[in-house]
Amino acid sequence: MTAVQALAPFDFPAWSAGRLAQVEAALDRWVPSDAPAGLGEAMRYAVLDGGKRLRPLLVLAAAEAVGGHAQAALRAACAVELIHAYSLVHDDMPCMDDDVLRRGKPTVHVRFGQARALLAGDALQALAFELLAPEGEGVGEPVQAALCRLLARAAGAQGMAGGQAIDLASVGQALAEDELRRMHRLKTGALLQASVMMGAASGQPSARVLQALQRYGAAVGLAFQVVDDILDVTADSQTLGKTAGKDAQQDKPTYVSLLGLEPSRAHARELLAEALAALDASGLADTRALRALARMVVEREN
Repeated sequence: MTAVQALAPFDFPAWSAGRLAQVEAALDRWVPSDAPAGLGEAMRYAVLDGGKRLRPLLVLAAAEAVGGHAQAALRAACAVELIHAYSLVHDDMPCMDDDVLRRGKPTVHVRFGQARALLAGDALQALAFELLAPEGEGVGEPVQAALCRLLARAAGAQGMAGGQAIDLASVGQALAEDELRRMHRLKTGALLQASVMMGAASGQPSARVLQALQRYGAAVGLAFQVVDDILDVTADSQTLGKTAGKDAQQDKPTYVSLLGLEPSRAHARELLAEALAALDASGLADTRALRALARMVVEREN
């Protein structure tokens, strides 16, 4: 009997609901409503009351698996969600993907105008790093620095921003699978992998554990984008909460356009198996939340 099997039954919906309530309360507390000239309203509109909160859940699940510092993990969970939200605000603007629907409601630039949307994204990005460097909460400066470094790398030129640049430059082009994989690992996978590693950085795991969690995060990150490509052609806008079929309309390279629908589904299942194998190799006593999140990524419908 494995260590996971020996544990008491795991109620993932209850675990998820409890952690989501923590994250929502913290975001409501930390995202200001009183920023000048309506900026706070736009910031809160971009962040609150919407989204799967997958990235915060990955942070918290990894932190719990390694016995990390709870307050550091919660701040990291909120910080990564703020970076994700800012990226969506900017990606939806006319100069980028030019979308009008996000999380089932009008995009920020549609609701508040392009200038305020741009500033809201900028402010959310800055707030993310402010959250990671608190005073007087028992989060050591080495942990603060590690969290800031992980998030900055994942969000910058060698991560999310670089991947988006490749995405914009690849419209109408046929990419090889390794090129498409690199784009997706940067654009989407880097921040998801960083979520796992930020959770780990709230504790003091061994090198073996860090390597296993890095592999897990890489597999989950790529699986998320493969499934996103699948849902873009199989789901409707109401289910997705964003405009369906945009990739095909904009002639963007995707896993479905490159491999086909069924091979893409098979690849997502392969990545799930990789993620679960990495957790097996970690030696961690309880990875049930991380396992459930990996399955959620691959089996989701939106």
